[in-house]
Amino acid sequence: GPGPTCVLGIDLGTTSVKAALVTGTERGLALAQSCSRETQAHSDRLGAAPQGMEQDVQKIIRALNECLAALPQQQLQRVTHIGISGQMHGVVFWKSDKGCKWSEGGTGPAFEPDKVSHLVTWQDGRCSPTFLSSLPLPQSHVSMATGFGCATIFWYLKNSPDFLKAYDAAGTIQDYVVAMLCDLKKPLMSVQNAASWGYFNCRNKSWNTDILEKSGFPVHLLPEVGDPGSTAGRTACAWHGIPKGAKVGIALGDFQCSVYSCLTERTDAVLNISTSAQLTISMPQGFQPPEAPDPSSAVTYFPYFNGDYLAVAASLNGGNVLAAFVGMVAQWTQELGLEVQESAIYPRIIQAALAQKHSKLSVHPTIFGERHLPEQLASVSSIGASELSLGHVSRALCRGIVENLCSMLPVQQLEEMGVRRVLGSGSALARNEVLRQEVERIFPFPVVYGKDVDAAVGAAMVM
Repeated sequence: GPGPTCVLGIDLGTTSVKAALVTGTERGLALAQSCSRETQAHSDRLGAAPQGMEQDVQKIIRALNECLAALPQQQLQRVTHIGISGQMHGVVFWKSDKGCKWSEGGTGPAFEPDKVSHLVTWQDGRCSPTFLSSLPLPQSHVSMATGFGCATIFWYLKNSPDFLKAYDAAGTIQDYVVAMLCDLKKPLMSVQNAASWGYFNCRNKSWNTDILEKSGFPVHLLPEVGDPGSTAGRTACAWHGIPKGAKVGIALGDFQCSVYSCLTERTDAVLNISTSAQLTISMPQGFQPPEAPDPSSAVTYFPYFNGDYLAVAASLNGGNVLAAFVGMVAQWTQELGLEVQESAIYPRIIQAALAQKHSKLSVHPTIFGERHLPEQLASVSSIGASELSLGHVSRALCRGIVENLCSMLPVQQLEEMGVRRVLGSGSALARNEVLRQEVERIFPFPVVYGKDVDAAVGAAMVM
């Protein structure tokens, strides 16, 4: 026979694109193949907003095409369902009838972005606290923050209204990919991604259109919203050998998919450290978040699946802090007249930290602030003359990332909620043994680790 059918899971992350082929076996679902490609999509576009953080959509889709081209053709031809997740909060704009161009590639038809803006990511800092306070109060359980899709659209409305006139559709990067694959005339967004944009009421699953219209917000740009786990459509044509007519799920949040790939018991907590970091527990069935958010609370309630919610300490400081540290070391060596590649520095700092088991040095690593404390930056204390080695600093930095998460959702609270085990996921945790050591030192529970492609596998499992 032709072999078992496959489900393709895709995750469009902040730094890389991951694809996973999942097949059904007698024991349940199994990961057959996976692939990962760095996007290198960060854009320093001239004319971008101060504190702006944008990514080039062309480069993200190029990485996606490279990922799929690297997977076995035989198995891609057996794909019947596609699940797609990606970075939440961000927004990309496109022209609905000219969003992409299809062309024939080495592995079959593929698309490239056409009339598409840059992706303004969740890390975007253009919306200052003063600007955010000038916006109308949302009817939502989620506090507004810079980097949220609706806040970014408001920013364009007030600072660059002509920019918005060039487009008639918007969504997260994963919503864009789903819209292109299914040739959707109007984008479709899951409750998970809609909640991450702000101005969305999870109770009645609708945008705050009345509030937004009164402020002149371009509500025609808001996607239609559906339940996570539902089908968005079918592939409008063959794609990298995947047959035309394969079912495509509504795009999901990368974090929810990471959790879905590993969470089996309500007594599990999930710790995810990728570019950012999250610590989460699932709330009891039937739980509803408060109608209005507490802006000072470090815990947010994310819509999950089947009407359930996750209580999440969502930190803006994760693997990106380590990347900034590596970048700083590279810059210092360059200024000293030496040339060291960042890719060579990363394993060296991990090696140095592994050799340094303890450090009194204390690093509070919040160089990107936190949503509940946007003005708070990083600090280093307990600096002694004997604590200045690369090993001491790297060890303390890894410990600080984990401790910062625990300050947002304390261990005592986890114990009170019945947590018995921690499931670790995310690329930074998968690649960094020092981070894993600090997790095991700080949490008084057994820790079990997942894989680097958890979100892609989770997206496939949902299908």
